[in-house]
This record gives sequence, C-alpha cells and structure tokens, in this order.
Amino acid sequence: MNIKQLEYFIALAEELHFGRAAERLGMAQPPLSRQIKQIEDDLGALLFNRGRNAITMTQAGERLYARGTAMLAEFNDIKLEVRRIGQGAEGRLRVGFVGSATYGILPTVLKSFRKAYPEVNLSLIPMNNAQLHRSLIRREIDIAIARPALDDAEITTRKLGDEPLVLAATDTLDLPKGAVDLRQLSGEAFVLYPEFPRPSFADFVLNTCAGLGIEMTRRVFTMDFQTAIALVSVGEGVAIVPQSVGSVQRTGVRFHEITNPLAQTGVSVNHRLDEQGVHVRNFVAIAQKVARKTF
Repeated sequence: MNIKQLEYFIALAEELHFGRAAERLGMAQPPLSRQIKQIEDDLGALLFNRGRNAITMTQAGERLYARGTAMLAEFNDIKLEVRRIGQGAEGRLRVGFVGSATYGILPTVLKSFRKAYPEVNLSLIPMNNAQLHRSLIRREIDIAIARPALDDAEITTRKLGDEPLVLAATDTLDLPKGAVDLRQLSGEAFVLYPEFPRPSFADFVLNTCAGLGIEMTRRVFTMDFQTAIALVSVGEGVAIVPQSVGSVQRTGVRFHEITNPLAQTGVSVNHRLDEQGVHVRNFVAIAQKVARKTF
C-alpha cells in the first residue's frame, strides 16, 4: 500500500459510500473499488463490510483509519516543511564571521535577514579568517563574513565594501587631535592580532606599514581585536583597526585617523562554490543590498 492508496482508503472510510468517495477523489467508482480491493489483498485483511445499502468498516479498517490518518497528516506536514525549507521560508543557516564585522555591516545584515525570513534559525559563530576558511571547506558553516576575503578556488567571494584603517591609542598618549602620522609612533609598541594562525590581519598590517617604511620594532601579539583594544586601553601599546571598530566609544581609548596612505580593509561574504541552498542565496542578496546602502 502506498500513500495514494492510503488517501483512497481514508476517503472511503470517511464517506462510507463508493460514489461519494470517488467524487471527492476526482475519479470514477470502478477504479476506486479496484484500489480498495488491492489494498485489502496486499494487507491480507478485509477493511469494509459491503452491504446492499451501506458499507461499514471492519475492526481492521478502523485500526487502519486511526493509524493511517495520523500517518497521512505527518506525511503532509513533512511535505510542507520540506517545501518551506526549499523556498527559504524556514530551516537553518550557519554564519561564521570575523569579530570586527559586528561593529560594521554585519548587525544590519542580520536584522534584515531575520525580518525577511523570521522562521530561519541563524547559528552565529565568531571565527578568524583561517577558521572561516577551514569551516567552509568542511561544510561546518554555510556563510563566512571575512576580512578582507577568503582565497580558495572552491570558495565564491563577494566583496561588500572597503573601510579605512584607524589608530587606536590610550587616551593618556600625547597625540594631536587630528590625524596621526604613524612614523611619530616608532617608539611605541604595536598590538597585533591574531597571533595565530598566520598569515592573518597582523601580517596585513605589518606588510602594509613595511611598504610605507614604517618599522614596528616593538610588537605585542594577541588573539583578537577585542583583546587588542583592551591592551590599548591599559597602555600596552597602539593598534591599527578598521574604522568601524572606532564607531563605539571605549573607556581609555581614542581612535585617530591616519595620515599615511594605508591600504583599506575590506569585508566580504563567502560561500562554497558548489553551494546551491536557497538560504545562502537569500543571505548573500540581502548582504549585498545592505552593502550598497552602507558603503
């Protein structure tokens, strides 16, 4: 017995009349009679008592009706659930992100996505670029918000925008109120992150400054930008961070524009090249829409 035959049986069990059941099912009465007979033969049980003027269900028929209606309802729920997931209306999306993105475009993207798809469960996981890359390849996450991007032939990268780099320094450091020349800080310790895995944003800063002839003789490595800012606040050094990080005031820290022509840092949305999921497509579309308004 298949699902279609179960629907035939339930219609007859509820109508207790072959003509009305056939009309309800949109079919002729003889094919319905043959289907019911085949079900009984397959199950090895008589499901209906067929009288001259009426039919009634047997005990076996009553049990099949009780279990069958529940089964059919569950099957229809499964079809609806799968259809909604396929349409992007519900399901799960795993998003990995670099921590600094939470001070830029990411919160707006997440709010917009939740508003458009409130039934989709978002799993949000902070990572550095190396972890994002590894997790995407291993299919442990679906989306990676990286800075600036993930470089891999198996990964599709869509740039969302660029932002300048700024200097984070303790408010006790005697610096001009305007933009700062990094060459004035040659004696200061520079807090760099992450310490590992490498290469990382730390190497991006080191290479950029080296290209401008700026030496960082004193270096303090830490794991993430939050710790870097905390070290800056207690006078352990200065740090170069994305401008969006400076949009939130921190006790003991001042953010300064940089006069040196440093390269900008970008933010991107990344996913596997073979990713066909509708949730990923919807998230990327919303991220790009938000980016157009933001940058």
